[in-house]
Amino acid sequence: MPPGAPGNGRVPPQRYRADGPPVTQQGGAQRPPYSSGDMPLLTHDETGATSVAREGALAVAERTEVVSGAPGMPQKPARKSNPWQRVRRILYVLLGLAVIGPLLAFVIGWMIFPVPSSDEAALTQVATFTFADDQPLATVRPENVNRVKVTLDKVPLQTRQAVVATEDNTFYSNPGFDITGILRAVYNQVTGGIGGGSTITQQYIKVSSGHDENSLWRKYKEVVLAVKISREQTKDQILENYLNTIYLGRGAYGIQAAAKAYFNKDVGQLTVSESAMIAGIIQSPSNWDPAKNLDNSKSRWTVALDRMVENGWLSPAERAQQTFPTNWLPEPPSSGGMPSDDRYHIYEKAVQELATKGITQDQIDTEGLTITTTVQQQRQAQAVDAIKKVMRGQPDNLRTALVSVDPKTGAILAYYGGANGLGLDYANALRQPGSSFKPFVLAAALQSNEGIGLGSLYDGSSPQQFEGGVTVSNSEGFNCDSCSVQTAMTKSINTIFYRMAVDVGTQRVADAAHQAGIPSDVELAARGGIALGDSEVHPIDMASAFATFAADGERHEPYIVSKVVAADGRVLFDRGEAAGEQAIPQQVARNVTESMIDVASSSRIALSDGRPVASKTGTVQLPGSKNQNKDAWTVGYTPSISTAVWVGSDLSDPIKNSAGSPIFGRMLPGSIWQEFMNSALRGTPKEQFSKFVPMGVPPAADPALNPNPSGSLSPSGTPGDDSDENDGRGRGNGNGNGRGNSDDDSNGNSDDESDSGFGDGGLFGSDDGNNSNSNDNGGGSSDDGGNSDNRNGNNDR
Repeated sequence: MPPGAPGNGRVPPQRYRADGPPVTQQGGAQRPPYSSGDMPLLTHDETGATSVAREGALAVAERTEVVSGAPGMPQKPARKSNPWQRVRRILYVLLGLAVIGPLLAFVIGWMIFPVPSSDEAALTQVATFTFADDQPLATVRPENVNRVKVTLDKVPLQTRQAVVATEDNTFYSNPGFDITGILRAVYNQVTGGIGGGSTITQQYIKVSSGHDENSLWRKYKEVVLAVKISREQTKDQILENYLNTIYLGRGAYGIQAAAKAYFNKDVGQLTVSESAMIAGIIQSPSNWDPAKNLDNSKSRWTVALDRMVENGWLSPAERAQQTFPTNWLPEPPSSGGMPSDDRYHIYEKAVQELATKGITQDQIDTEGLTITTTVQQQRQAQAVDAIKKVMRGQPDNLRTALVSVDPKTGAILAYYGGANGLGLDYANALRQPGSSFKPFVLAAALQSNEGIGLGSLYDGSSPQQFEGGVTVSNSEGFNCDSCSVQTAMTKSINTIFYRMAVDVGTQRVADAAHQAGIPSDVELAARGGIALGDSEVHPIDMASAFATFAADGERHEPYIVSKVVAADGRVLFDRGEAAGEQAIPQQVARNVTESMIDVASSSRIALSDGRPVASKTGTVQLPGSKNQNKDAWTVGYTPSISTAVWVGSDLSDPIKNSAGSPIFGRMLPGSIWQEFMNSALRGTPKEQFSKFVPMGVPPAADPALNPNPSGSLSPSGTPGDDSDENDGRGRGNGNGNGRGNSDDDSNGNSDDESDSGFGDGGLFGSDDGNNSNSNDNGGGSSDDGGNSDNRNGNNDR
C-alpha cells in the first residue's frame, strides 16, 4: 500500500476547493479552506510524469502573464487582419448610409421645411379696374407681371391633358417627385450638365417659392415639399396652382394670360391644337414661341399631341385631324395698363375707397381682382370734352376739376381731377368754395325755427359793418334796402347771408353743411366768414352735398366702387342697393332747391332744353387784392345728376382768362358745368323737382330782383334785367337808343360775388364796383365795356 493510504497510518496530502465550504473528510471531519497561495508540503516524491505536468502548467501560467503585458517583457505579435474584411466593413457602412441617409435627410427636411401658406404662396397677378359698363379703365400689373388666375373648371379638359402629357406623364400617380428624374438631375449636377426631370408638383414648388437656382439643395427641398404638398392638396389643386403660376412667354404668367397673349381669347375657348401648342412651349417659352422659332414650336406641338395619344386622351383618328394653329398672334395684344391721364385719378380714388372696405393693396396685387367702378365711360368722356372745349386757349396756369354724382344713390358718375394723372387730384383737393357755400346758410336758417322763408326780407345794402369791426361788401357794390332771401341767393348778396349766418349761429351753418354731406373730417370754422365760404372743401364734397338737396334731403355717401370680385369667383365686396339717410328734412331741402332755381338763367348758364335746374356760383378773392380772384366754382343739379366744377391754379395766384380778365364762378366754371350737363342729360327725361311747399315767409315778386313790370325775369339780357350775372353779350356798344350797353357787366368782369378773402378795411370787401353800373345813355359804354367775354373771355361758347 503506498505511503499515506488509509489504513496504513500515513496521512494523505490535503485537497481543498478554492471557494465554498471545506470538503468533508472521511469520518465527517471538515478540512480548512484551501488558499491558492499555499502549496502543501509534499511528503513524498512526485513521479516523473507528475513533475513534468506540473512544470508544464507553471510554464503556461508564466507565458500568460507575459502576454498580458508584464513590464519589461516582449509582446506577443498580433494576429494579421484580412484586408477583404475591411473592405466589407466599408461597404456595409456605405450601404447603410445609402439606405438610412436619404431617409434621415427626408425626415429632417420634413421637419424644417414648412409648406408655404396660402398667403406666402400668393403670386402677383393682374387686377382690372373697369367703368360701370365693364369696359377697362385701368390694368394693374404688380411688378409688371401679367397674370390672371382662373379656377381649374375654367380650363378645358384637353388643355389640362396636353400640359400633363407634355410635362409630367405620371402626375396623377406619382408621389410628387420622379426618382429617375432626380437621379438624372444628380448626374447632370455632378457631371456639369443642366436640367433634370421635375414633376409638375416640383415645378410649382420652384415657381411659388422663387428658388430656381440649379443645385442639389433645391432639388432636395423640392422633393420634400412636393411630398408634403401632395399629402395636403389634391392633384387637381396642385394642377390648378401650377397652371396659374408657370411662365409661358410674352410676359404671360399662367394659362389664362397665355391664351390672351398667343390667341387673344380666354382659356376656356382654347382648342385641342391651340392647347398643344401652348403646352409644348412650357419648357422653353422664349425659344419655342412660334413667332421666334416656328419649326421648334411645331416640333413641340407634335410631342404634346403624340403623348396625349399615348395616354389615351386623344384617339389616333382625332390626332390625325389636328393641324398646327395658324391663328396665333405675331405679338401679344395690348392689354391696357395704368393710364396716365384723368382716368388715373379714378383708379386712385377707387384704391382709397377699397382700403376703407378692408381690401388691401396686397389683395389687389395677388388675388386678380376685378374692381367695377361707378364711373360711366360716356359721362367721363363728356366731362373731358367739356373741359377741353372751354379751356382751349386759356392760360396754362389754370387747373380744373369736375365731379358728378347721382343724387339717388351717391354713385360717382364722372370724376375729373386733372389731365395729368400723376399730378395732383384737384377733384379731391381742398379749396375755398366762396358763395357756393351759401345754400348751407339757408339750410341752417330754415331749420332755426325762426320763421325764415324765401320771402323773408333783409337789409342788402353794401357795405355793412358787423360785430368785431368786420366790413362786408356786395359784389359790384350791389345795394338794396330790403331784399328777399330768394333775391339774395339769385344775386348772391353777401351782406344778407353774412347777417343770416350770424343771426342763426355760425355753428348751425357748419352743422347744416355736415348734414348735407360735407364730410365730418373736413373742418369748418364756425365764424362769420363761413357764410361766404372761407372754409376749404373738396369738389367731390360739394357735388355730394348738393346731391342731398337734389334728393329732397336724403343723403347718400358718395362712392366710386360698386363691386369687387376675385379671380377665383369670390365676391369680396358688393355695394348693392344702399339705403340713404334723411339727413335734412324734405321741406327744408326743397326750399333750398327753390332758392337756387333762377341762378343758372341769371348767370346765363341755363340748360339748353329748359329743364329745371338749381345751381350756385362762387368766387374767392385773392387775399390782399381788390380785383383779383383765386378760385371759381359752379355747382348745380337736376333730380338725377349733381355736378361741381372748380377752376383755379396750383399756387392760388390770380386766375385770369385769355382776355386777361379775372375769372368769376359763372365764367369758365359755369361754361364747363353747362356744357357737361347739357351733354350728360341729352336724351334723358326732363325730370321735375318735387312739389314746392314754402317754409316761413313765402317768396313773392321782388322789385329788387326784377324791376320789369311784367314781373318775369328775363334770361336774355333785355332792358330791365338788372342781374349782376348779365355779361352784356349781344348788347355792347349800342346805337344810342338807351340799349347800347350792359347795365352792369358789359365788361364780363363782375359776377354774383367776389367774396372770399380779405379786402381793404374789412372781411371779403371786394365788390368790383368800378366795373359795374355802366351808363345807359345810348352812346356811351361801361368803363370796361370792350372786354365783354361771354363768361370765358373768348367768346367761344
